[in-house]
Amino acid sequence: MKNIIFLVIIFFGTAFASMGQKYAYIDSDYILESMPEYNDAKAELDKYATRWQKEIDELYKQIEKRKSEFLRVEAILPAEEREKRQEEISTMESEALEMQQLRFGVSGDLFAKRRELIEPIQDKVFEALGKVASNRNFAFVFDKANQSNLIFADPKYDISKMVLREMGISAR
Repeated sequence: MKNIIFLVIIFFGTAFASMGQKYAYIDSDYILESMPEYNDAKAELDKYATRWQKEIDELYKQIEKRKSEFLRVEAILPAEEREKRQEEISTMESEALEMQQLRFGVSGDLFAKRRELIEPIQDKVFEALGKVASNRNFAFVFDKANQSNLIFADPKYDISKMVLREMGISAR
């Protein structure tokens, strides 16, 4: 009997406690895209990615050219020269893969550049979000962007524009 009473008290206690909590959500994509500094940083990041991708594409073109030249003359080459050229092609392919990892790998240049350019902006958004959530007494703030599991959100609980105002940016 005590267990049942205890469970009823726990159930109603948590039900009433959760009624006092306030929830809201943001759309971080909307916030970031409303920030000129984010768009500038993203454009700069895209320039780096494009330039690096062109470098890598050029390496692969050189490899393909070398392969086709090799296939054209392979039959008339002595065995020693054939092995040397195959090794050169293999080395070039390894260097191209290394370059790809250096530029676009998990700890590559693009990742580092993204951290340098984008993370300070995201930190600024997070700081403004913290102020808005604290001032408005929100217990939870969800993000509907970035593969969120938020299935439905009433627009009246969207505080994205408040976060933008906190950062001094007029909402569009």
